[in-house]
Amino acid sequence: MDGDRQPPAAPPPAQQQSGKYRPPHLRNQESSGDGGARPPPLQRRTVVGCSETDANRRSWDQRTCQLPSICSGYTDASKLCVQLQNNSEPKQPQSGSPENTDNKILPAKRPVGSTHGGRPVNLVVNHFLVRFNPRVTIFHYNLDIKQVISHGKRPAKKSKKKVNLRLIRDKLCLDDPARFPLNRTAYDGEKNLYSAVPLPTGQFNVELCDIEDLLTRTYVVSIKLMNELKLSKLEDYLSGKVAYVPRDILQGMDLVMKENPSRHRISIDRHFYSSSFNAEDDFKHGVAAYRGFQSTLRPTSQGLALCLDSSVLAFRKPLAVMDFLKENIPEFDGMYLGLSLRRRVAHALKGLTVRVTHRVTKQRFTIAGLTAKNTRDLWFDFVDPKGRDPTVNVSLVQYFRHKYGKDIVYQDIPCLILGRNNRTSHVPMEFCILSVGQRYRKELLDEVSQDKYDAKCLAWPPERRKTICETMQAYDGPCGDVTQNFGLRIDKNMTSVEGRVISPPDLNLGAPDGSVDIVRVENEKCQWDIAENSVVEGKQIERWALIDFSSSDSSKAKDFIRNLRNRSRSLGIYMDEPLLCHFTGMREFSSVNRLEGLLRSVVEEASRKIPNRLQIIICVMAEKHHGYKYLKFVSETRIGVVTQCCLSNHAFRGDEKFLGNLCLKINAKLGGSNVELTQRLANFEEEDHVMFIGVDVNHPVSKKSTTPSIAAVVSTVNWPAVNRYAARVCPQDHRTEKILEFGSMCRDLVSTYFQVNRVKPKKIVVFRDGVSDGQFDMVLNEELSDLKRSVCDENYKPTITLVLAQKRHQTRLFLENVLDGGATGNVPPGTVVDTKIVHPFEFDFYLCSHYGRIGTSKAVRYCVLWDENSFTSDELQKLIYNLCFTFARSTRPVSLVPPVYYADLVAYRGRIFQEVAKEFQSRSNCTSAFDRSFYNLHPDLENIMFFV
Repeated sequence: MDGDRQPPAAPPPAQQQSGKYRPPHLRNQESSGDGGARPPPLQRRTVVGCSETDANRRSWDQRTCQLPSICSGYTDASKLCVQLQNNSEPKQPQSGSPENTDNKILPAKRPVGSTHGGRPVNLVVNHFLVRFNPRVTIFHYNLDIKQVISHGKRPAKKSKKKVNLRLIRDKLCLDDPARFPLNRTAYDGEKNLYSAVPLPTGQFNVELCDIEDLLTRTYVVSIKLMNELKLSKLEDYLSGKVAYVPRDILQGMDLVMKENPSRHRISIDRHFYSSSFNAEDDFKHGVAAYRGFQSTLRPTSQGLALCLDSSVLAFRKPLAVMDFLKENIPEFDGMYLGLSLRRRVAHALKGLTVRVTHRVTKQRFTIAGLTAKNTRDLWFDFVDPKGRDPTVNVSLVQYFRHKYGKDIVYQDIPCLILGRNNRTSHVPMEFCILSVGQRYRKELLDEVSQDKYDAKCLAWPPERRKTICETMQAYDGPCGDVTQNFGLRIDKNMTSVEGRVISPPDLNLGAPDGSVDIVRVENEKCQWDIAENSVVEGKQIERWALIDFSSSDSSKAKDFIRNLRNRSRSLGIYMDEPLLCHFTGMREFSSVNRLEGLLRSVVEEASRKIPNRLQIIICVMAEKHHGYKYLKFVSETRIGVVTQCCLSNHAFRGDEKFLGNLCLKINAKLGGSNVELTQRLANFEEEDHVMFIGVDVNHPVSKKSTTPSIAAVVSTVNWPAVNRYAARVCPQDHRTEKILEFGSMCRDLVSTYFQVNRVKPKKIVVFRDGVSDGQFDMVLNEELSDLKRSVCDENYKPTITLVLAQKRHQTRLFLENVLDGGATGNVPPGTVVDTKIVHPFEFDFYLCSHYGRIGTSKAVRYCVLWDENSFTSDELQKLIYNLCFTFARSTRPVSLVPPVYYADLVAYRGRIFQEVAKEFQSRSNCTSAFDRSFYNLHPDLENIMFFV
């Protein structure tokens, strides 16, 4: 290897500062004395940029190459906390990117004052405190790897696989460990390399023996310094001195944490799985469940924390191909293959990747199929690579004996065809082993294995807690030598935190005499019983029809109608006899046109009996069918009649619980009210007229670039019950998270609210779903601005609060004492945490609002980005928890605030419409999948809850 530049040295250590870390809210109180005044919630702040001092602006050539003493900067090694430079009053917030931060709106700060609502409960959380030395600098480099093409040599195929690029990086470090210390670097397998010490820059030659054809190939590795990540900036952010998160530093440190597991474990997306499996995780048939984890770094009130959660994924076991076939196909014994058995063997093996054992190589080969002839009958022309000897015809059996010293045992079965296109080879099955890390889809498992797999994925809290702690102690976990070489120390104990359990609200339900009954929910599950009560407002269902797709047996349908009417009457929902019953088969679901013709004929026949339009059509299906999407598309966009589907095996059984849930959905779809809160919502008055908005975007898989994303917005249309919603759905560019038509959709919903209530809402609370931390700025400075421009004017300026609901995080709450919970060991409904594990100074909290019946409960993280309604922490937490009791089709609080839950349902309904549009597109070569008019709801349905 060679390099034309001198390696840079580490910057001189800064003057060590003493003092323990204080959370920002405590620092503010200490410095100001009176706790500090709360900043205006909607303040637009201009951020001042940071600049280096002249003492730190040293030229690259003046530095000497030394390995810094990374661990020497800690003031007290026994304290698992981040050391701050001083405990003085926080400075004016600054930004690490001044050129992009002028006039940006910053997320709302946490309200001043402690929270006190609810009873205390002691918890442990899967956050592990990370100590770092703020004087350390991490060097970020860009790696560009290219092959040197020599005359007469065939160029290697450019590989995008991370494992191949890692081999080149490892060889670079192996050839010159003094200048390129492997254990002081972290590599993402693509372009980014992070180092704890300065590395030489320039171009370096690496010779690597090609793992496919054993030829030596030369690669040029270009190394360019991209950035110097000073951990002091992260310290400043954690202490509240700068307002913008140093995301580049967190990304670099996160990659450092992942370096050790990436060397020892199977890497799938952002998860790391063990390379072996436990005996109890074997599903047989060549498949097993492998245990792994996912982790991320989070800035929290107690300092930087590693959040780690366990996961399970099914993989093919790395068996020898012969053993794999014997485990999958009992009839296979390595002897002669008949035509039928041959097809089964080919089907079981095609597309799998294997490694070979007859020669030393790390190459993985894809099985393309089986040879037409058996192994003993395979001959080929052997060409001397040096051109000295003439071409000879040899048998495969002889070739393996002379070339590799291997005798082929199973000569009466075909060989495997390995490779693709014209570059294939024939290898006997006995010399092939399935490679590690081949995922196996859950849908392909048999029913018994699927149940076992689900049980392992949905582990109970004690088991999950134990698995997480074992991962932190494992040699292949995040706490490896590389992490320590970067000066990072991780506390291997979970974080202890005191949570609070908010008391459930009182609910209004219907009484048998028609009055309103106040129900106090006090049981462990926070569940209320509709067997003894009725809905608050039941709709009179006078015009409805039944379509039975399951059979022509009218007696079963009559029993179902009688049972449904009786159950609805007991709930205060009065159903007349259906205007008509139509019997047909599931063949009607085969096409959109057939279903549309059927539904129109039913509507027309009903209109001949009564002039008013049908309220609902109940459809009894024999089985789940892909034509369900046709039914919903036709009824909700073309005909304008609500439909309610159910399976015949449930409907004809006459189960009271099933029929009760069915009645709740029907009543909600037709505008009835199932349950209401007794007391008014926190922070609002009766005359306020508040509208709650839920927002979500449903994305297709990344490979389907011609498929749009689906944006959905729902909003309440009644006050103060806030349990009736209108919905809007719109397609937009592929995998675009920003809602392009957000402002216009919200303006339309505000107009709907005015039409229903004859007054516009004075206050608006927006709940946004599906947004990562890196997209907060987009939501705050683009979507919120679009909302204000579209809705507000000189005469109408509602106060707006914007809250993000995050479900895709790794934080898990565990009871310190399992006796504090119920039978499942989960935290009780209403558990909230807003200290230690939350953001250092922004307004966020974790709320587990549901009862965990299966597995380990997962709380939702709510982040307040904008608040003109001046919520306190207690008020907002109570508001969200109470709203979770108003979900229309449930008799217990749900896990997610209902506006977001409904937006998820509407976005999924839009995805159903898109699948139908795609079929139209393939027939007519048009772009209907992106045509907004294709998703327009029928006017009779757009302002009711057709989607529940």
